[in-house]
Amino acid sequence: MTALSRTPRFTTAIAVEAHKLRRSLALLLATVAPLLIAVFVFFNLLRGEKPAPWTMSLQSSAAIWAFFMLPMSITALTALVAQAEHGPRAWDHLRALPVPRWHLYAAKAVCMLALVAAMSLLLAALTSLAVVGAGIAKPAIAATGVLDIAGYLRLLGRIFLASWLLVAVQLWIALRWASFVPALATGIAGTFFAVVATSAKVGVAMPWQIPVNQLASDPARADLALALGLAGGMVCFALMLWRMGQREMPA
Repeated sequence: MTALSRTPRFTTAIAVEAHKLRRSLALLLATVAPLLIAVFVFFNLLRGEKPAPWTMSLQSSAAIWAFFMLPMSITALTALVAQAEHGPRAWDHLRALPVPRWHLYAAKAVCMLALVAAMSLLLAALTSLAVVGAGIAKPAIAATGVLDIAGYLRLLGRIFLASWLLVAVQLWIALRWASFVPALATGIAGTFFAVVATSAKVGVAMPWQIPVNQLASDPARADLALALGLAGGMVCFALMLWRMGQREMPA
């Protein structure tokens, strides 16, 4: 079978996975997570008496996102995505279909990455609106300086790429075990240790802490974390597709 003939099957697998996402709570979670950060930024600005620079508000939003909300959202989203099959025990049917098994898992990986990317863009839009809204509600604290939306999107893009290893690890665990407990426990534990060991040198290679390293003051550390997150994610995704494709069914 040629690569051309395989392409429609994979495209169909992605379309089916996207349809399942629309019928789940994943989209609601993907909307609420960035919204919560924007709400926090809005009310935090209203508490102040002096205007804050655009840069400070955007950096604060990105820090909350990378430090806590992103890893916890990925933990919950990967569990939800996997439970779409684990819950109704649909793996037997799916794996009996005349399509390469790795298509099933690759489609989930693609949709997860697309979801995280969409959340990043939504965060950029909602944070900007929150800062503008706070300035309208209380003119005395209207943001100063220039809105560098390109720089903010670039930072969020780096955080997104650095999160690939985190997405791969959490998705693999969520798909490997039918129970959602291992994935949630791993994500919570990883986020906890990332929070309490923020300045640890090993954090540059810790999946749950790699994204926040994009905010590091040392450019070399940020670049190293980005390389580890992106390259490590690609390798982990490849291993996941190979290993899960060999299994009869997750258990």
